[in-house]
Amino acid sequence: MKTAAAIAGCLFVASVQAQDMGMVRKLQENKFDAVPGMPGCIGAAVQSGDPAKGPSVILFKGKAGCVVPWHWHTPTEQVMLVSGSAKFEMKGRKGSSTVGPGGYAMMPSKHVHQFRCVSACSGFVSADAAFDIHYVDAAGKEIPPDAALAKKK
Repeated sequence: MKTAAAIAGCLFVASVQAQDMGMVRKLQENKFDAVPGMPGCIGAAVQSGDPAKGPSVILFKGKAGCVVPWHWHTPTEQVMLVSGSAKFEMKGRKGSSTVGPGGYAMMPSKHVHQFRCVSACSGFVSADAAFDIHYVDAAGKEIPPDAALAKKK
C-alpha cells in the first residue's frame, strides 16, 4: 500500500513538473486553420490555452488586404504584430493606426474595432477569457457573421 501511494505521489509530481517545463514550437510546426465566423483570409494556430473555454494565445496569418470588419470581443484582446503591416481602426478614435513588426494594440472588452492586413501579416492575439467575435453594422448594432463578412467579399 505504501509503495502504491509512493508511486502515485511520484507520478503526480512528475506530471506537475512536466507542465512547468514549458514548451517550444517552431513556426513550421504550427497548423493554421480557418476560424469559424472569421474571414477565410485569416488562419490561426492556438499556442496556449483553449480559446473556447478561457484565456489563450493565438498565432494568426492574414493575406494582404484581409479585413476583419467592425466587431468586438467579450475578452480584452491584445495583438502584437510579428510580420507585415496591419491597420487598426477603433470606434471613438479619429483615424486609424498602421503598425509593423513589433506593433501592439489593446482593445478592452466590448470595444468596437476593425482590423486589416495592409500587407500579408502575422501576429499574436492574446485574450484574457474565452474568445468570441460579435460583428456590428455602422450604427453599432450586432449583426450575424454572414452579413458582416458578405460586405467584405
